Amino acid sequence: MAPSFPILVLPRGSNVTGRPVAALQYGVHDGHVLDTLSPPRRRLALVAFAAVVVAVLVVGGLVVHASRVDDAVAQDQPGPVLVVPGYGGSLTSLAPLTAELEREGRDVVVVRATGGGTGDLRVQANRLGDAAKQALERTGASSVDVIGYSAGGVIARLWVRDGGGAGLARRVLTLGSPHHGTDLAALATEVAGSCPLACQQLGPDSDLLRALNAGNETPAGPIWITVRSNDDQVVTPTGSAMLDGALNLLIQDICSSEKTPHSGLPGDPVVLAVLPAVLGSGAPRAPREVNC
Repeated sequence: MAPSFPILVLPRGSNVTGRPVAALQYGVHDGHVLDTLSPPRRRLALVAFAAVVVAVLVVGGLVVHASRVDDAVAQDQPGPVLVVPGYGGSLTSLAPLTAELEREGRDVVVVRATGGGTGDLRVQANRLGDAAKQALERTGASSVDVIGYSAGGVIARLWVRDGGGAGLARRVLTLGSPHHGTDLAALATEVAGSCPLACQQLGPDSDLLRALNAGNETPAGPIWITVRSNDDQVVTPTGSAMLDGALNLLIQDICSSEKTPHSGLPGDPVVLAVLPAVLGSGAPRAPREVNC
């Protein structure tokens, strides 16, 4: 009887198209057959099995999605820039930011908030996703850059993680965003007894932020950049605006004399200098020349 060889068994529901596979099992037909083979034939059997495994993995493309390098969006082709306002959805403070982007020749889309900008941040993330698809269809670009001011940065993260943005966003820049919550939201709840849903979601240790920050804070897809100011009195502690795995820029590290409050971030000279330094076709970096 011809010797039996190990058999590759993919569990029911497994996938070999690039999505995660829950488990990979292999067995040996007819029990401990390898134990009965002479050393040369055992080596031959193992080599044959290895060849079969490699062939299956190559043909099927069996990889864990989180580790795929080729899933990353092309970084040398900047597309439209989507600007997401903060809590309350006000657009007034964004004017210097959008004007600078347009001066640099970028296609700019301001994603207007729904429900006054105080409702569920997950709904706002869905709206960002719709805006991204529309921008890509209109321009023919392959990706978008996203700038999230304040709560807008949290919205951008929700879209990337849960709304399909990982394959569409090239760069995500957040400005003074309460990624780990802000004490101000907790204080509003304590003093007033409650606050709008978005306010609750921006409180330290909220269910939304706890889930968003579990595991990888900067999931694969876009390159992540954050900017924060030591003089931010809205997002406190100011370290809440940082992300593990991101290029984290502090305004005072670039211009030590700057006293930039939260509301001044979109028009701050450092932030405006950051735009071409991190949203260009090259690798993101801190700006070298800033008119402090």
